[in-house]
Amino acid sequence: MEFRRINGLPPYVFATINDLKLEARRAGKDVIDLGFGNPDLPSPDVAVEKLAEAAHNPRNHRYSASKGIPKLRQAISALYARTFGVEVDPETEVVTTIGAKEGLSHLMWVLVGPGDTAFVPSPSYPIHIYAPLFAGADIRQIPLQGPMPTDGPSRVGGAVGSGGAVGDAGVSGPGEAFFESLMENWESTWPKPRVIVLSFPHNPTTACVDYGFMERLVGFAREHEVVLVHDFAYADIGFDGYRPPSILQVPGAKDVAVELYTMTKSFSMAGWRVGFMVGNAAIIQALTKLKSYLDYGTFQPIQIAAIVAMNEASDYPAQIRACYETRRNALCDGLNRIGWDVVPPKGTMFVWAPVPEPYREMGSLEFSKLLVREAEVATSPGVGFGPGGDGHVRFALIENEQRTSQAVRNLRRALTKLG
Repeated sequence: MEFRRINGLPPYVFATINDLKLEARRAGKDVIDLGFGNPDLPSPDVAVEKLAEAAHNPRNHRYSASKGIPKLRQAISALYARTFGVEVDPETEVVTTIGAKEGLSHLMWVLVGPGDTAFVPSPSYPIHIYAPLFAGADIRQIPLQGPMPTDGPSRVGGAVGSGGAVGDAGVSGPGEAFFESLMENWESTWPKPRVIVLSFPHNPTTACVDYGFMERLVGFAREHEVVLVHDFAYADIGFDGYRPPSILQVPGAKDVAVELYTMTKSFSMAGWRVGFMVGNAAIIQALTKLKSYLDYGTFQPIQIAAIVAMNEASDYPAQIRACYETRRNALCDGLNRIGWDVVPPKGTMFVWAPVPEPYREMGSLEFSKLLVREAEVATSPGVGFGPGGDGHVRFALIENEQRTSQAVRNLRRALTKLG
């Protein structure tokens, strides 16, 4: 039987590691799971309490609004003004989504179709690659590097300004190389892409960019009439003083750009599935129209609780960020100490680690299997993020410092070829 939209999907390599992890745990092994980026930190208490209260009200059990109830859209508008200094109209420039993956996937339905082309970073979070493909478009993968090492040994620290200083390792370097590659591919691609999909801080590579990068990108998009779609999943997860810029901070960005903001990472509300698309009014209204045919919105008590989280727990993202920064320090310091050279990321809840030289010929999938079997540590193989990811594994910062330190000890014991 032919299943038209999924027959071309490659095997989900993350499932291979998950199966190995489950097999090891059934055998009694204590596998430390640093693979799946599933936040372990609790959601804000005030949101949980409001959810319970609102769920007891039978008026909230009915269909809700697909585009989000008015006060929820007003809350995201207030958050953007407060956090990024960006004004967005809650009536015309905001629509809620059932998480970022749903929003991005359905957005592609209104932006591209058969015969169209989209640019996507490589490697990338899988939905960034497959959402345009599901809509029938072709994609061109633009190489994106992770954070670049500074002179001397890798270390945690080194504060940068609010947007990241030009030339700072791990902030501007990857963006500069990506922009140059984008220019080269633009010249050689036909038909010209209708959409460029972006996400900074970037999953999986943890690459970060500064305001200057966003400014250049918006200028390019306005000149060439191409739509920018920025998945801002890690909007609040920047370290060492780095604050990720919103693309909408650039004057004129609303002419060409939309941005996805989600409560998954910033407020540790992953399972709640509350996201927002903000920006260009025409694009927002197109997505709103499509969604009116597809869903009745997130369960209304969740929407009400999300309002309370943004309005009454506005300091929660800072707490989440501090926790991830501490975990990043523990993991990166530990890996470098055992001879596995990694560059500490400036953002996201991940560490993008090159497969150590003595094990490089294995490839990322076989190396990840080795880590489960021999070190009892689960990671995500880089090849699962597209061919540009092979040669790396991704660690998720989803265990506390004690468990992270235990993982490092396990790795030191198992990786006998490290210096």
